[in-house]
Amino acid sequence: MKKTMIFALGLLFSTSVLAGADHYIRKDGGHTQHMKITKQAGEVKVLLDVDFEPTGTETDKPCSTEISGEAKVISENELHLKKQAQGEAHYCELKILLNGDTAKIEETPDCVRYFTGDFCRFDSEGKFLNKVK
Repeated sequence: MKKTMIFALGLLFSTSVLAGADHYIRKDGGHTQHMKITKQAGEVKVLLDVDFEPTGTETDKPCSTEISGEAKVISENELHLKKQAQGEAHYCELKILLNGDTAKIEETPDCVRYFTGDFCRFDSEGKFLNKVK
């Protein structure tokens, strides 16, 4: 019984050690992007959430949205996330480019039409998200 308990605890901790999560963030005025990349057991999962709160000079509406799923590893520095819009034949595709402690995100036009609305963007607009240490 004691050996089984030790084995189970060892197995639990070993899988936790193999799992890693990297967080990236970008703040630009009222626009905040947060990305979490989790690697576990050969799978890479991405969670990207975006919040937009207009400043006093902007007349845009506030928004908040997220997208998540298993990403396809293209290379050591490139991930692709493809998610289908619920009940639609359209997909949001994100190209995530990693470079050391920064990340850049590019989105397809369907992301804006079917996932984010008018003002929120998954796209980092050519700017970098910085890795949180």
